[in-house]
Amino acid sequence: MSGTPSVSASSSTMAADPTPLVIAHRGASGHRPEHTLEAYTLAVHMGADYIEPDLVSTKDGVLVARHENEIGGTTDVAQRFPDRKVTKRIDGDSITGWFTEDFTLAELRTLRARERLNFRDQSYNGQFSIPTFDEVLALADSLGRAKGRVVGVYPETKHPTYFRSIGLALEQPLVASLARAGWNRADAPVFIQSFEVMNLRALKAQTPVRLIQLIAGGSPADKAQNADVPTYEQMLTVEGLRDVARYAYGIGPEKRLVLPMERGETTLVRDAHAAGLKVHIWTLRKEAQFIGSRFAGDVEAEARAFVAAGVDGVFADHPDLVARAIRN
Repeated sequence: MSGTPSVSASSSTMAADPTPLVIAHRGASGHRPEHTLEAYTLAVHMGADYIEPDLVSTKDGVLVARHENEIGGTTDVAQRFPDRKVTKRIDGDSITGWFTEDFTLAELRTLRARERLNFRDQSYNGQFSIPTFDEVLALADSLGRAKGRVVGVYPETKHPTYFRSIGLALEQPLVASLARAGWNRADAPVFIQSFEVMNLRALKAQTPVRLIQLIAGGSPADKAQNADVPTYEQMLTVEGLRDVARYAYGIGPEKRLVLPMERGETTLVRDAHAAGLKVHIWTLRKEAQFIGSRFAGDVEAEARAFVAAGVDGVFADHPDLVARAIRN
């Protein structure tokens, strides 16, 4: 059996979810510094159905929204805490910088977010703080009430095996936050996603919330500790997708696993649907370097192509453009 899909030449309940979903990747991260309440708020005003906080832990066990636990590129930590710079080994990689697990929440509260990508707007640097997961959940509820519609939350557990190894496991505080918000239930407007496998299998026993297996290249980080964890290539087989369906509601593949950059379409959406899995692809961005060459720099055309391919949701840095393309 082939290890990858083949390529051809050519709100309050789950049932209420629109299809395809527009998922604001780290908020409206193409417009504001990522993982800030301001980026999430703007995303909802632009039409996003879900906002995505990546979750990492503080030294005192509080979940906060940052794309990575290394925060040198997304905050002003280097200026405020120059002596905290260290080198760590995380998921097999040696990384030098400043890490959330070395700071209390009170210390992180003193930091301000900055735009990570130099080709995006830098004018909001230094204005916004780092939110906790509890604050993101409260924001989604508040925005939903104001808009008269459900606004969902789509958290990702970042480096869960690593955090567990240092005594800061992510699962229990994540479930506890959902419970406090009244969203630890099967019909909650929540998806929990992870690139790791054992993390999701553990969550399956702890929460009825829908789980999403992220898929990229190579292998999940937890395969280094558990030989039974499949590679991503193995997950993409018909049998592999059936195995994923035993613990997950859907998959989150990198977009080129559905529509390769130049031409063609794989069988992944069809195969996943046959296994009973939803498909939420990542990530659509308006900058030409991120768009498949077949779409000539037009992210709206790319979004429409993914809708035609049958995906159930799309992650977007620019939810305004993607929502317009999908809904028009």
